[in-house]
Amino acid sequence: MASRFGPDRLPTRPETAVFVSGVTSMGLEILAGRILAPEFGSSIYTWGGIIGVFLAALSLGYHRGGKRAAENASHSRLIAVFLATGLYVAGIVLFGDLIVQSTGVLPLPSRFVSLPAITILFGPPTYLLGYVSPYAAELAGGDVGATAGHVYALGTIGSIVGAFATTYVLVPALSIPQIGLVLGLSAVAAAVAVAAPEFEDGSGLRVGGVAAALVLAAAVGGVGPSLAGDTVYGTQTAYQELRVVDRGDTRTLYLDGQPHSAMDLDDPNRHVFDYTRYFHASLLFTDEADVDRVLFIGGGGFTGPRIFHEKYPNATVDVVELDPAVIDAADRYFGIPDSPRMNVHRGDGRQFLEETNNTYDVIVLDAYRKDSVPFQLTTVEFMQRASERLDDDGVLLANLISAPSGPASEFYRAEYKTMQQVFPRVYSFPTAGGPVVQNIEIVATKQDGVVTESELQARNERRDIGIDLSEELDSYRREEPTDDVPILRDDRAPVDSLLDGMTGQRYVQVRANESEDAAESASLDGSTQRVTVVQS
Repeated sequence: MASRFGPDRLPTRPETAVFVSGVTSMGLEILAGRILAPEFGSSIYTWGGIIGVFLAALSLGYHRGGKRAAENASHSRLIAVFLATGLYVAGIVLFGDLIVQSTGVLPLPSRFVSLPAITILFGPPTYLLGYVSPYAAELAGGDVGATAGHVYALGTIGSIVGAFATTYVLVPALSIPQIGLVLGLSAVAAAVAVAAPEFEDGSGLRVGGVAAALVLAAAVGGVGPSLAGDTVYGTQTAYQELRVVDRGDTRTLYLDGQPHSAMDLDDPNRHVFDYTRYFHASLLFTDEADVDRVLFIGGGGFTGPRIFHEKYPNATVDVVELDPAVIDAADRYFGIPDSPRMNVHRGDGRQFLEETNNTYDVIVLDAYRKDSVPFQLTTVEFMQRASERLDDDGVLLANLISAPSGPASEFYRAEYKTMQQVFPRVYSFPTAGGPVVQNIEIVATKQDGVVTESELQARNERRDIGIDLSEELDSYRREEPTDDVPILRDDRAPVDSLLDGMTGQRYVQVRANESEDAAESASLDGSTQRVTVVQS
C-alpha cells in the first residue's frame, strides 16, 4: 500500500476496505443514538455508553484482528468480515426496537440501564469492523510504520465522512430502517470492492443474500410493539424521531416515542392533556386577567399556543421552537393559526430571550421532556433572562416532568430551588396526584406578596379567563424541601443525574374531560383515556 493517495491511481482494495469501515462504524454510532433515544433518552449516560461500547469493541477487534492477520489475512476473510457486518446490521434494523425494549426493564442502576442494549446491538458489528484495519495493513505489505499510519489515517477520514454524512444527510432525509439499509449496503459494497475484479465461487451468492436480507429488513421496518393508532406522518429530524398518530378522534404528536402534544380532531380547542389546562393558571397570578403578550418556549403541536390565541383575542402569542421539522408538522397536522397575533420563531429559547426586545405578561416554558432536558433552560442564568423579559407583574410557568416527592423528585425540587433564587414567589401544581412521575407546573412571579389558594379560587370565580380551573387549583403547593438538591447554574447543572430517579418509574399523563371509569385502567399504548401511563 502506498503511503498516500496518488493523483494517477484508484484506491487499492485494502484502502477501500479501511475507508468504508470508518464510514460504517461512525454511521452506526450516530444511528445508535437515534435507536436508543425513545427508550433511554439522549442523556450523557446514553451517549457515554455508546462511545464506550464502540471504543471497547473496536479495540477488541483491533487486538484479535491483529493476531489473526499475522497468520491468515486474505481478501476472502476481509469479504467475510464485511458480509457478517452487513447481516448483523439487518438484524439491528429488524429486531433493534424489540431488544431495546426488552433490555430496558432489566434491574440495573439507571445510569447503566442502556448498556445491555448498546452492547448487544452494536458491540458485534463494531468488533467485526475492528478486524478490517489490521487485515488491510497485512495485505498491503510494505514498511510497517508507513502502512500503519496510512491505514489509520484512511480509517479516520472514513469516520469523519461517516459522522458528517449520517448527521447532515441521512438522519434528516431517511428513517432509521433506511439509514440501517444504507450503512449495511456500504459494508456489502466494500465486500464487492474487495472481491473485485473476480469473484470466488459462492461470493456472489453470499453478497446477494446479505443485500436481500438488508432490503427485506428495511421493508419490514422492525419487529416489536408500535404506537397504537394510525401513523399519518413520521420522520427523523435533526433532533429526534417525530410521529403524528391518529387514534379515534385524537391526534397525538410523539417525539422519540413519547406523547408530546394532542388535539381533539372534532374540537381542536379542547385540552386533551390535562396539564395544558394549567397554562391558563398563569393569568390568575397577574394583577389583571387580560394579557397583551405571551411567549411559549417550545412549540410541539402548538396546541397550547393555538388555544391561547383563540381564547384571548387581545393577546399576541410568540412561539419559539428549536426543531423546524416540528414546526412544519404542527402547521400541517395540527394547524398553526395564520394570524398577525401568532408569531413563530425557529431557534433556541434562551437565545431568543437574549436577543428580543419584547416584554411579556406570561412566559410558558414547555421545552422539558421526561428524559431529555436542555440544561441551558434550567439554570439561574436562564431564569434571570426570563425575569428580565417579563413585565413587572409577569409570570413564568414551567411545565416539567418529575415526581412531587420521593427519589424521583430531585429534578423538580432542584428546579424549584433554582427559580426561588430569581423570583420572589414560586408555586407548583402537580397534575396527577400521588408520588408518581407526572407533569408538574411551576409558577414563578415577580410579586413579593403571597397568593394563597383561596385567593386563586376567588380570582378563578370572578375573572373570565375562558376556563374553569377550580379542580386544578386544588393541587396548589407553595413550600418544598430543597436542602438536599443543588441550585442549577450554567457552570454546574447536573440535570442528567437529577433525572436518574425517574428511570423505570411510571410516567402518568392525565387526559382531560374523560370519564372517571376510564381512569381505573392505565394505558401503555397512548390510547385516549383519562390516565395514560408511559413506561420508561
